[in-house]
Amino acid sequence: MALTLHGTVSDNTVALDRKTATPLIINGDMQIAQRGTSTSSITLGNYRTLDRFYINNGGIGSFTNIQSTDVPTGQGFASSFKLDCDTSDSPTGTEWLSMVYRTEAQDLRPLKFNTSSAEEFTISFWVKSSKTGTYTLAINNNDSARGISQTYTINSANTWEKKVLSFAGDTAGAIANDNGIGLILYWVLSAGADRKSSPLQTSWGAYDLSAFVDSSQVNLGDSTSNDWYITGVQLEVGSFDANSIPDFQFEDRGTSLARCQRYYVRQEKQSTNQIVCVGMSTSTTQAFGEYYYPQVMRATPTFSVSDVADLQCVRTGGNTDPTSVLLQNASNIVGNIKSVVSSGFTAGQAMFLRFDSDAVSTPPQFIDFDSEL
Repeated sequence: MALTLHGTVSDNTVALDRKTATPLIINGDMQIAQRGTSTSSITLGNYRTLDRFYINNGGIGSFTNIQSTDVPTGQGFASSFKLDCDTSDSPTGTEWLSMVYRTEAQDLRPLKFNTSSAEEFTISFWVKSSKTGTYTLAINNNDSARGISQTYTINSANTWEKKVLSFAGDTAGAIANDNGIGLILYWVLSAGADRKSSPLQTSWGAYDLSAFVDSSQVNLGDSTSNDWYITGVQLEVGSFDANSIPDFQFEDRGTSLARCQRYYVRQEKQSTNQIVCVGMSTSTTQAFGEYYYPQVMRATPTFSVSDVADLQCVRTGGNTDPTSVLLQNASNIVGNIKSVVSSGFTAGQAMFLRFDSDAVSTPPQFIDFDSEL
């Protein structure tokens, strides 16, 4: 059977009404989790487990985030994003809890925003929760400070349900053609009164904090028995319903990982004496080694290590533990890792930086490069 885009349906051809060849949501099937598969005691916003999906906890109790194997049956998914309430709480004021996805602005050119041809778009996903009721999916155009929201309902507890939400295109709000933040998608899970004191903003307009969340929004944080799962997140150009939405576009693991590594790279210790980079000492106290990222990153990344004590500088004459390791003269393609020691180097001497000679440990030893939106 042949597949064509925007073709005519015949006996041996299936037309796919899809306007982008590559999924606009990266890691929507939740298969990539470079940071790890579980993080507990989440009380602040950050990327935690699943790549590209951010947890925004603005004062609602405590949660655990897990890459779960609980998935809708017969849909091809192997992983889901799970959020589990550890400490219950009631939101007040502007406090809120959400799962967030930030799109890169230049990827959204097919939406044609800020023109008379602005395209409708549809967001679909599979969701499951022990907490039934009304939830909000809110969208913020970061470049134009404009917003729109819709609700969806979890009807049956602990049951996977597919949700399909279509949104109007915005003829008045531009999205920049750059590598900054475009649309921000918020799956709201709890919100204080200040975020839902006005009627829900269901058409595009100036971002209004008070109209961001529906007044009937449930509080996922009201019981430690509550949990929430999501997978199969996709964004399609065009308006679709549950019967017409194109099937989820699965990507092979290598492709999905490469796309995630545009925003974040973790090199984790996998073996004893694993080398990080090779370089040369430039004085008795410092050395440099070039590190080429596995993918061109969105922007020059920030750099961090699990612990400086996890690393060793190796040269002729012995090993030296660095006192600090940092990134210098970096770009979005390559960075120079600078190792500083108290003494012992010889200028011009070859050196390599490696993870220490101990066995692979738990928690893991790692270096991180971060250019997340």
